[in-house]
Amino acid sequence: MEQNNINQAPTGVNQRILEVKSMIPANPMKYCLYARKSSEADELQALSIDSQIKEMLDMARAENMEIVEIRQESHSAKDSGQRPVYNQLLADIRAGMFNGILCWAPDRLSRNAGDLGAMVDLMDQGKLLEIKTHGQKFTNNPNEKFLLMILGSQAKLENDSKSLNVKRGLRAKCEKGWRPGSPPLGYIHDKYADKGDKKVFLDQKRAPYIKKIFEKVAYDGWHGRQIYKWLINETDFRTRNNKYVTLSMIYRILGDSYYYGEFEYPIGSGKIYKGKQDSIISRELFLKVREKMEVAPKRHPGTVDFAFTKLLYCGACGSGITAEEKFKHQ
Repeated sequence: MEQNNINQAPTGVNQRILEVKSMIPANPMKYCLYARKSSEADELQALSIDSQIKEMLDMARAENMEIVEIRQESHSAKDSGQRPVYNQLLADIRAGMFNGILCWAPDRLSRNAGDLGAMVDLMDQGKLLEIKTHGQKFTNNPNEKFLLMILGSQAKLENDSKSLNVKRGLRAKCEKGWRPGSPPLGYIHDKYADKGDKKVFLDQKRAPYIKKIFEKVAYDGWHGRQIYKWLINETDFRTRNNKYVTLSMIYRILGDSYYYGEFEYPIGSGKIYKGKQDSIISRELFLKVREKMEVAPKRHPGTVDFAFTKLLYCGACGSGITAEEKFKHQ
């Protein structure tokens, strides 16, 4: 009967009824608000989690959007599959708990190809219907998905470029004669200079003790424990944090070429730079200390060289013949 009434209604009314029906969503939108803040230096200027949530909630109220749940985490998005909250969000979208994501910007969701691909796959499967950000919307539309992938790839490019820029900046600082990072004991930074341009000066309080440590090893034959006891019991030598030095710290001091004007950076790279800092000791004194600290390799107790052990081999497996001494006490 209802169908007959619709058919008998004027054409304009029928058209309006069809328009209203088409406006009613077959699958109502259920959004999850996702906020992320990384503690890494490359994202220190990103909006805080509380600010992200406040901004997106205001937008949701203005546009009458249903926020089912709010999820947040403090984690870097550089590597794929490393964010537990984000991984659980994707799993819940697959399960049908949400079909939309609300976030501040696309780079809050992904800064790597793996997480970005998983998100786009959900859109292709029709399980993720919409991603809403501040000023943008992405749906299962070829152009909008393409734009989303471009923005995600741009965020990844920024991460990769920053890593290269940081390494280039550190290399340039080394070439200027300043070792990156905190200087060793005996030196202090110029705390009033701009970051990246901080020079290193002698610590007038600690530098004389550092020189005495090298001299006592080179000329008096002292070893690390004697230096340690002397510093603890007979001096007021402390670190910059006003703590006693440790035995391992003493050996690090004795092995650091920074004190005579050269440094290796990165450690283990073999790249030696000439430092511009004032030297506490001479290179000759440093080499004399290294010579004193060299220890000849010791043979294991009871090591015996047996005849023929390096000449005879097993014909079946190719292993060398071994031998050992046996003593029978009566």
